[in-house]
Amino acid sequence: MNPTEPVSSLFKRLRFVLVETSRAGNVGSVARAMKTMGFGDLVLVSPRCADPLHDPESVAFASGAVDVLEGARIVDSIAEALDGCNFAAAVSARLREFSPPVWSPREFSAHAAGTDDLHPALILGNERFGLPNQIVEQCNVLINIPANPDYASLNLSQAAQVLAYECRLAAQGENRTQQGIGFHGEAASVAQIEGMYAHLEEALVAIGFLNADNPRKLMPRLKRLFARTQLETEEVNILRGIARQMLKAAPANDADAGHDS
Repeated sequence: MNPTEPVSSLFKRLRFVLVETSRAGNVGSVARAMKTMGFGDLVLVSPRCADPLHDPESVAFASGAVDVLEGARIVDSIAEALDGCNFAAAVSARLREFSPPVWSPREFSAHAAGTDDLHPALILGNERFGLPNQIVEQCNVLINIPANPDYASLNLSQAAQVLAYECRLAAQGENRTQQGIGFHGEAASVAQIEGMYAHLEEALVAIGFLNADNPRKLMPRLKRLFARTQLETEEVNILRGIARQMLKAAPANDADAGHDS
């Protein structure tokens, strides 16, 4: 990473998050992919390999990007990994029924580079199992790399390289676009949005719209709906205010729960 880059630069704002990585060599390869494109913020969530930041295989595959490994952090949860981020993108070749909006790497990079107060994270899953649905549903978008449909198998570090390359182009202005027209508020953090979902779910149960014992698909649908809007902090506060008033107005004992699909 170039130390002369301004703080607002995407090179300083973008975080790569690896979830339950199995091979230390893949951690090193991702570090190399990041450094070749000028990025350095790496976080590992519950890696399945022992000491992935110092393992000889990891160091060898990093091939000179040891500084990225030395600066990386290991955490126990996706919430810790996304601390300080206000836009999360899950990377997956597998589409889900209730996934957030699906973007290409180029769409993501243009959005990330086009807003200086955005602190985005790219989340890549385990080599064999990918990302669990629970994490994907927490994200603002799902990134699908358009590959050969007959053989869409990308190695973890290859996927990271494609994404880092697109983000470098965008950061340098070759792929930069304006996202919408007019005033933009501060993008809500992942933690703020998750708190809003919990508050909204509580309110929907209280007014009898959601059956707490049989929620089925309502909350995933609502998460997908709100993911398309790119919520701002003030908008999250408004929605929580609505939920608060719903809870105040709810009857003390609501035996019936109506809409659960």
